[in-house]
Amino acid sequence: MVCGFVFSSTRAGRPVDAEEIVEWLHEHQANGESKQAGEFLWLHFNLAHSASERWLRSQLNLPETFFDALREGSHATRIEHADGALRAVVNDVMFNPEFIPSEIATLWIYANQRNIVNARLKPLRSVDRLRASVREGEIFRSPAELLVHLMHDQADLLGQIVRRTSADVDRIDDRFLSQRPTQNRLDLGAMRRTLTRLQRMLAPEPGAIFRLLARPPRWLQQEDVRDLRESTEEFSVVLSDMAGLIERIRLLQEEIISRLEEQNNRTLFTLTLVTVLAMPINIGAGFFGMNVGGIPFAENRHGFWVMVLLVAGFTGLAGWWAFRRRKER
Repeated sequence: MVCGFVFSSTRAGRPVDAEEIVEWLHEHQANGESKQAGEFLWLHFNLAHSASERWLRSQLNLPETFFDALREGSHATRIEHADGALRAVVNDVMFNPEFIPSEIATLWIYANQRNIVNARLKPLRSVDRLRASVREGEIFRSPAELLVHLMHDQADLLGQIVRRTSADVDRIDDRFLSQRPTQNRLDLGAMRRTLTRLQRMLAPEPGAIFRLLARPPRWLQQEDVRDLRESTEEFSVVLSDMAGLIERIRLLQEEIISRLEEQNNRTLFTLTLVTVLAMPINIGAGFFGMNVGGIPFAENRHGFWVMVLLVAGFTGLAGWWAFRRRKER
């Protein structure tokens, strides 16, 4: 177990260890209700430890479908109502000092009226932020509010990624508009791939959320339903901004490619022009360099200058034709 807290509607979360959790659960099962009205439990587990799943099965009354989801490794972000409880799969950015947004980790969540259990294989940033909020004394009235807070943290993190990526795109765009050479084409491609992956992995399934909001569990309060709806709208705004940023990156990539193609066309035209201008000289040199009899102007003392004038005339005609074709295009 990474952490455990006992909450109530009137005080902040109190950290508990495994023995206290077992005692709390036994007292709750024996009395049929919490020791104090409004109490609930939050448990966070590390599935990389082999004993975590055994402890979950032995101490908590979790449905088998929750463990099936762990074994299947389902990674589609969603929140759904099943068997009177909330089941959620949340994808988020892994917690690392370098803040590499392309590294994604998954969190599996089960929440009912008196407890919320989540498990992960790798650390997530949103869970770390939630734990920091709990340690700072923030009060949560229900497991659903804790889940909504987690979703808000995930949406804030997505917004932070969008803002940072947008700033990088602004810098590349300014370099492009200032006519300075830019080597950020590969960076733009990496940004676009990362944002597309985040959009696919972190965006919750709208159908599951709509079904949950239409038929919420009975223990879910009206405030929780409203908060869930607000978090869904916040996600929609962030995902819309992300889609707009992806489209902007795509257009900037097309502009950079178009400019590179234009530069390549100018370079090819220059090479073609040099080839065309050199063609009369090469043809003349090839013909008059043959060691055969009957070469014209061989006995004429002005033959060299006659050939220079002929080659210059043909070169001028070739250059005029090439520039005329360029203007027509």
